[in-house]
Amino acid sequence: MKIIGITGGVGAGKTQVLSYIAEHYRCRIIRADEAAHLLYEKGQECYKALVAFLGEQILSSDGTIDKKKMASLIFGDKALLEGVNAIVHPAVKRYIIEQIACERAKKEVDYFFIEAALLIEEHYDEIVDELWYIHSDEAVRRERLYQSRQYSEQKVSDIMKKQLSENAFRQHCQRVILNNSDLEETYQQIQRIMGDLGHE
Repeated sequence: MKIIGITGGVGAGKTQVLSYIAEHYRCRIIRADEAAHLLYEKGQECYKALVAFLGEQILSSDGTIDKKKMASLIFGDKALLEGVNAIVHPAVKRYIIEQIACERAKKEVDYFFIEAALLIEEHYDEIVDELWYIHSDEAVRRERLYQSRQYSEQKVSDIMKKQLSENAFRQHCQRVILNNSDLEETYQQIQRIMGDLGHE
C-alpha cells in the first residue's frame, strides 16, 4: 500500500482531484480537517483538552464543541491559535498513523491518501511515500473562492498570505498536478501518475 500526501494552496482543487481518485482507484482517503472534527467530538482525544484550554464558552447547549464559536474565538489571536494547533495537529497525525496501520492490516486498498494544507509544515513527509502538489494559478484560485465559498477579497488574501509559497510547495513535493481549468486535462495527469505507480 502506497501512502500519498496531497497538498496545495486554498482553492487549488484538492477535493476535485481526490474525488476522481476515489472513483477510479482502490484507496482510502483521509482529509486532515475531517479527522480534526472527528477528534473534537465528546469522548475523543481533543475534546477535553480544547475545553480546558478555551473554556466552556466554545460549547453548544448539548455540550458539543461549536466549531464556529471556537473559530471566532481564536481568529486573529495568535497565542490561542497556536495553543489549539498544538493540541489538534499532533492528535490528527496520531489518528492518521493509526488508520494507516489499520489499512495495512486489512490489505484491501492499494493507496492511502492524506489531504491537508499543512502536510509540509507538519512533517508528513516522514510518513508518506510521496507528496503531490495540486497547483492552480492565484487568479484561478481567487475566482473559485469568491464563487464557491463566497469569500471576500480580503479574506482570500489573508488566507493566501499565511500559506507556503509556490517554490516551497514545489521543493517539497515529488509530483505536481496542474489544475487550472480543464478538468479532463487534470484527470489525464492523474492517470499518467497512477500509470507510473503501476496502476492504469
